[in-house]
Amino acid sequence: MNKKKLKRLIEGGETSTVEFKRKLTETHKIAKELCAFANTKGGVLIVGVDDDATICGVMSEKTEAEIIRTACEFDLEPPITPLITHVNIMGLELVVAEIEESTNKPINLLTKNEQGQTIKRAYIRVGEKSVMASSEMARALRFLNKDDSYTEDDGVKIVIGRNEKALFEYLEKNERATVNDFAKLVNISRRRAERLMIRMMRAGVLQIHQDTAHDYFTAV
Repeated sequence: MNKKKLKRLIEGGETSTVEFKRKLTETHKIAKELCAFANTKGGVLIVGVDDDATICGVMSEKTEAEIIRTACEFDLEPPITPLITHVNIMGLELVVAEIEESTNKPINLLTKNEQGQTIKRAYIRVGEKSVMASSEMARALRFLNKDDSYTEDDGVKIVIGRNEKALFEYLEKNERATVNDFAKLVNISRRRAERLMIRMMRAGVLQIHQDTAHDYFTAV
């Protein structure tokens, strides 16, 4: 990344695609941010910058870069490949890691529970935060790979029946609906409602969103 673009990103502050870190300590902590970038629209991690956009630099570019590479290779499944560059601004060295949106979602963060068992959790970016993907979003991520398009040629078709029609009428009035809204609306189980909404998303007629509280769907 060139110096001019980096300065512009720093001046813009943290966003859904930009994260600042003064320094890195543990691979696991930074892996969550990298996971979220890869599962959403990609992003840039800038090490050597405080949350308030103050440039402080890093002590060792090599150490910071190695922490990022280790996190990408061993704390994420499947692993991702960051583009890491070192940039000098005002005599201070910064480490920049560019993460592309993955075409192999979901990317999972690997953690251990109290019994030592490996737990897989997907994260996404919601505003300036990296949050754990809900069950609906985790299932949907595999259908949100940026190189994929789902059309009739892919065999993803839907029949507009009573339940689907009721949902579209609900969305016309309320603009958004959760899985629970849909299940209650047409009196079906939450699991069945989720499957139907994911299928409609794959067919290109619904879009899934997640905020810090819950998931919801909107009409395309």
